[in-house]
Amino acid sequence: MGAIAIALPIFVIMGLYRAIFRHAGFGAMRSVARAVALYTVPYVIIYTVVGVYGVPRTVGLIQPMLLFLFIAASRLLARAYLGVSYRALWVSEERPSVLIYGAGRAGRQLASAIRASGEMRLVGFLDDDPDLWRSTINDTNVFSPAQLEKVVSRRNVTDVLLAIPSATRLQRKEVVDKLRPLKLRVRTLPGLMDLARGSVSVGALRDLEIGDLLGRPTVSPDPALIRRNIFGKTVLVTGAGGSIGSELCRQIVATQPARLVLVENAEFNLFAIHRELVGSERARQINPDSIIPVLGSVTDQRRMDEVIAEFAPDTVFHAAAYKHVPLVEHNATQGIANNVFGTLTIARAAQRHGVSNFTLISTDKAVRPTSIMGTTKRLAEMVVQAIAEEGTGTRFSMVRFGNVLGSSGSVVPLFRDQITAGGPITITDEKITRYFMTISEAAQLVLQAGAMANGGEVFLLDMGEPVKIVDLARNMIELSGLSLRDESNPGGDIAIQTIGLRPGEKLYEELLIGNKPLQTEHPRILRSREDFFSWDDLAPALEALRKSIAAGDAALARDQIIALVPEFQPQSPLVDLVSRERAIRVANAKSKPLDAKDLLVTANGATVTPIENLKRTSN
Repeated sequence: MGAIAIALPIFVIMGLYRAIFRHAGFGAMRSVARAVALYTVPYVIIYTVVGVYGVPRTVGLIQPMLLFLFIAASRLLARAYLGVSYRALWVSEERPSVLIYGAGRAGRQLASAIRASGEMRLVGFLDDDPDLWRSTINDTNVFSPAQLEKVVSRRNVTDVLLAIPSATRLQRKEVVDKLRPLKLRVRTLPGLMDLARGSVSVGALRDLEIGDLLGRPTVSPDPALIRRNIFGKTVLVTGAGGSIGSELCRQIVATQPARLVLVENAEFNLFAIHRELVGSERARQINPDSIIPVLGSVTDQRRMDEVIAEFAPDTVFHAAAYKHVPLVEHNATQGIANNVFGTLTIARAAQRHGVSNFTLISTDKAVRPTSIMGTTKRLAEMVVQAIAEEGTGTRFSMVRFGNVLGSSGSVVPLFRDQITAGGPITITDEKITRYFMTISEAAQLVLQAGAMANGGEVFLLDMGEPVKIVDLARNMIELSGLSLRDESNPGGDIAIQTIGLRPGEKLYEELLIGNKPLQTEHPRILRSREDFFSWDDLAPALEALRKSIAAGDAALARDQIIALVPEFQPQSPLVDLVSRERAIRVANAKSKPLDAKDLLVTANGATVTPIENLKRTSN
């Protein structure tokens, strides 16, 4: 009774009864030791120093030690039962068996998170360091990568988790190539910067991106080039809420401009990027009031003039454009109005108000284009080149790059959604290839290229070898732990279905019209000067094109951009949706039904009428 009277209040005050047994560890044992030590002092005084009749004095020394052992043992047993056996009753035995590739700090933190969550069964670590082989980390074996196949078959491994955040892209690709033949689902932790923001967790795991599969090393930025036109200056970004525009804004804020003006036509996109930037850690180094959201379209000359006049930017990055090839094919006049005349409007406004640097963000689809979208971007380049030739105080330049990972409409999230839905993965042609780069690389390229401009140059990135889209689809299937279903494997999980090229789509993309790009001060950025019309020759043609757009004559506008961009080789008839509806209405009014041969079947099964098969009707 004396022991209970002494221990109970001490243990309550020390919080021993608030502990959750299944999470008991070394911290809990330290709490028990402190509580028992505090208990020992009065107990020893009463039973050993003072003494109690009929009780041996040695009890005052032995009992506290036994009490600590009994309490510690009971809690460890409770942890073993509640943390493993009890939880196993609620967690399905179909839990994935996983290996962690990387036994460093990130791998050990991930292992702890897996044990705590109970969502997976950890089989072991894989690591390239021979000193770690045949050792254990927290009772988990570390294996050599050479043992991978044997471990996978013996332990029924289903998933491999990459915990190598500091590895280069080439190193990650080498690891992925080892894992691909084993049909395992491969996931990875974020990079070092993401991990620095918080502890590793199971929720931080993500599926592999194409960037993890590319052998080309990441292009390292030159900080001095990035700062040249941004640090301490006023910067304006059009299309600030888009994929490229928003990443540009993030990197610009990190470079500490005096002010950043966000110009965006989509209200929600502007709201989202403004809220993100004002609340980001990067923005804490500058006044949040210096991040200025402006609603407006680049086709609105009055709005662009007043914005540039009032905020007086030193640098303009023009990222506002319609970029989705099929959508622009089906909405030709709007694509031309936004991409060509929006560029003309903002470029002339920058010129009038003395902006120092203007950079147009272009695309590889502008090189020998087969689509209206690509042709409008090439024509936008020609507009900027013609203005640059006038020799004004503004330095105009253009930047071309290929497909950007993570941008809206990117093929990778589409393939992932199709895999999740059970397939099939749809590709337009087995021969189709594309250049790829990360969205961070694209933004860095734009910032650096603008700083190197003298006027009128086209900059492009050395992007290595193009990637076959069908190979990308196969890799994503295999790295999801699934198998390809084809003639040789009819029992596979996911099929790849070829649906045919969409209107305006190219098989192969290029970055250069000419053949002799020049080196720049950045080893991976090239410079080119390409043919264009002078402003005196271009201006009348643009005015005629503007009138066609105002009249809604998509067919005539298309003919005019073909004349302006001779390398434009249309891959399909005009499929502008409004023009099609107008043509059908006129034909119906004349009670002349359309023949089946007059309809074009698109990749998604819809039928549209080639304008070439219909006669124009004048009022």
